[in-house]
Amino acid sequence: MTRVLVVDDDPMVCMAIEIYLERHGFEVTIAAGGEAGLRALEDSSFDLMIVDIFMPHMRGFESIRIFHERAPAVPLVAMSGYAFANLDAPAPDFLRMALELGAARCLRKPFTPAALVTVINECLAEARSRYAGVAESR
Repeated sequence: MTRVLVVDDDPMVCMAIEIYLERHGFEVTIAAGGEAGLRALEDSSFDLMIVDIFMPHMRGFESIRIFHERAPAVPLVAMSGYAFANLDAPAPDFLRMALELGAARCLRKPFTPAALVTVINECLAEARSRYAGVAESR
């Protein structure tokens, strides 16, 4: 069974992701924030991580960078629902920045359940092919 770690400070987002993924055969661990996510990562192994970019106590992209450093072989999906108060100002592309810090894919909240599963399956397929390529080169 594929093990997924979901790290988000919004309990409604966590619950929705957990219910949907469990219905699709995934084993889900919820961490309500960055510190809880890092503890979960130390205690268990995961096949994929879904991490919110903006959470209290972990500023901006610190969480993405740290999660990727701690488990570089585990695909990380960054998600963000960040909205800007001033729509006239040029907005930084936070999701693109997350990719540069090691995220395999990004999702902008709100996303559909189908988009979530598609992204997860793409990441897992890429990780499997990367692992197969490493095994073949030995």
